[in-house]
Amino acid sequence: MNRVITIDGPSGAGKSTIARLVAERLGFQYLDTGALYRAVALYLRQKGLGEDVRDQEIASLLKGLILSFKDGKTFINGEDVSGQIRTPEIGHYSSVFSARRPVREFLLEIQRRFPEVQDTVCEGRDMGTVVFPGAWRKFYLDASEEERARRRYLQLRSAGKEITMEAALRDVRERDLRDSSRDVAPLRRAEDAIYIDTTSMGIEEAVKEILRHL
Repeated sequence: MNRVITIDGPSGAGKSTIARLVAERLGFQYLDTGALYRAVALYLRQKGLGEDVRDQEIASLLKGLILSFKDGKTFINGEDVSGQIRTPEIGHYSSVFSARRPVREFLLEIQRRFPEVQDTVCEGRDMGTVVFPGAWRKFYLDASEEERARRRYLQLRSAGKEITMEAALRDVRERDLRDSSRDVAPLRRAEDAIYIDTTSMGIEEAVKEILRHL
């Protein structure tokens, strides 16, 4: 396996943007695991599944899913769904379905194949604890609830989505609770991960901080 850098942390900590920029600076490939989970959520929603679906039904449907991630785009059975997976609804169901064992088992093998080809920067909730416990370098990005909600609000507003600050804060808190309390691969900081609080940091400052440690 090639070198792997993991960047974990809660929603809104800046993981995706920072991981992408770190990968660019280092000449590594970037693995957006959030996009993979969103794609699975979109696929399951297209099949009519809700939050009360049984694990057996999820596992059965996932047998018909061919999921790929290339050049920053996400594909479901050959169809580019990069835009469809970025809605608040799919974000919600991504968090819901990611707590289900069949979903995590389905994506585990896909994620672990990426570093076989090239050095990789990957971000998520359990990259350094479950997917790549032996990663070359590990980081854990965090920020205050209020700051993460503010970023979520601005992100959705800039994308033309209607949302209030109250709704953004509620969404962040609900995700934190689901991610940290789920039975399968809960969000937590790996013991050997470097902790970086991005509350008062700009993107470029956070990227430089990671590169400094590397």
